[in-house]
Amino acid sequence: MERKYIDCRQIPSDTKCTVTISADTEVELMEAAVQHAVKTHGHQDTPQFRQQLKGAVQTGAPPA
Repeated sequence: MERKYIDCRQIPSDTKCTVTISADTEVELMEAAVQHAVKTHGHQDTPQFRQQLKGAVQTGAPPA
């Protein structure tokens, strides 16, 4: 099973965040990514935002 990840560097942001979050499952990844986005970037946890984040999920290892 390949890991899933979201790399903040690939999401446009004023803060130039360099955090990458990874997990074995998409469910676990989404929960961690939503918590990060709400606390660090001030996003609202909405179904629309979760759908947007889902589009940023990638499989494998993040680039260095």
